[in-house]
Amino acid sequence: MTFIADKLKRIKPSPTIAVSNKAQEMKANGEDVIGLGAGEPDFDTPKHIQAAGLKAIESGHTRYTAVDGIIELKQAICAKFKRDNDLTYTAEQVTISSGGKQILFNAFMATLNEGDEVIIPAPYWVSYPDMVLLAGGTPVFIEGKVERGYKFTAEALEESITPKTKWLIFNSPSNPTGAGYTWDELQAITDVLLRHPHVWILTDDMYEHLAFDDFKFCTPAQVEPNLYERTLTMNGVSKAYAMTGWRIGYAAGPVELIKGMRKVQSQSTSNPCSISQHAALEALNGPQEFLTENNIVFTRRRDLVVAMLNDAQGITCPTPEGAFYVYPDISGCIGKRSKGGKLIETDEDFSTALLEETGVAVVFGAAFGLSPNFRVSYASSDEILKEAMGRIQFFCATLS
Repeated sequence: MTFIADKLKRIKPSPTIAVSNKAQEMKANGEDVIGLGAGEPDFDTPKHIQAAGLKAIESGHTRYTAVDGIIELKQAICAKFKRDNDLTYTAEQVTISSGGKQILFNAFMATLNEGDEVIIPAPYWVSYPDMVLLAGGTPVFIEGKVERGYKFTAEALEESITPKTKWLIFNSPSNPTGAGYTWDELQAITDVLLRHPHVWILTDDMYEHLAFDDFKFCTPAQVEPNLYERTLTMNGVSKAYAMTGWRIGYAAGPVELIKGMRKVQSQSTSNPCSISQHAALEALNGPQEFLTENNIVFTRRRDLVVAMLNDAQGITCPTPEGAFYVYPDISGCIGKRSKGGKLIETDEDFSTALLEETGVAVVFGAAFGLSPNFRVSYASSDEILKEAMGRIQFFCATLS
């Protein structure tokens, strides 16, 4: 007899966390490991945001708050959506949670019935399918081809919609590829959604402010206002504001949906951290200049990584529009054998041999639903990235 629920058989542990843990374990054993698996900026939380957190403690903001967040932060979120995205929301339409992951989980738990389908473009962030499965839904995947910069097409979306479709998850710029959709590309997608009024849109805009070169971020309800009433627009302070450990995500959408999500949260975690909420308030209302400064650094790192990976034998790496990831295609490495004797039959084989033989930790592509690839997070120093890319080049050059 087992006490573990059958529904846990539907899901698997996060592969990205597993890779990070493996790298940390090897480092603890004295091995020379470079971890490029974690989706986390290497910048410290800006000083003015840190100060707001300390002030919150000193001011006694250490008690329970409303289940899904303080009114001041909800008002700041409304102002952010108007300022950045030309979207008008009231505080009643906003929910705040312990990270963006909880927003997604709450939304699926509040809306999915057994057999409801959720369209997930691949490559996808590793947690999307498992959250859908845990909530009783059925993931339906549409593939973004490397030739299109890993973006899915309006035609593929149209073909995937059925009477059972409840949600489309839309993530731009993307984790794991960094692909960003232009206004025109998103307009074609929203045109399809207008023809299917039973399909709701869950946008994961967590990398909104990590947009490079001439790419201009846009979000579905902004591009097509007629989708406003069936769109949940999700964001957070984790990535752009270097606040991953503070655990604050937020979303805005129709009042009925927000109430349902609040009910789920009331019976799970209750309110997000009170101190983190006050820090997030400063993040949204305070100085924003550092975002541009950080993006200059990320753009330089992206260009370094893309250039060095494209110089590696058997690898093709598109240049992403945003986030801090690249997703190289390693078709040219499959079927070969590593210097250490490992036969590379899959991208997991490639990533395992790369870690064991060179000490570079990346996440294999199958975890994100598209192979043969791997994901690199370039949220590390230039020196570390140069060393890691050099090791990858050497590894590929010695495949036979």
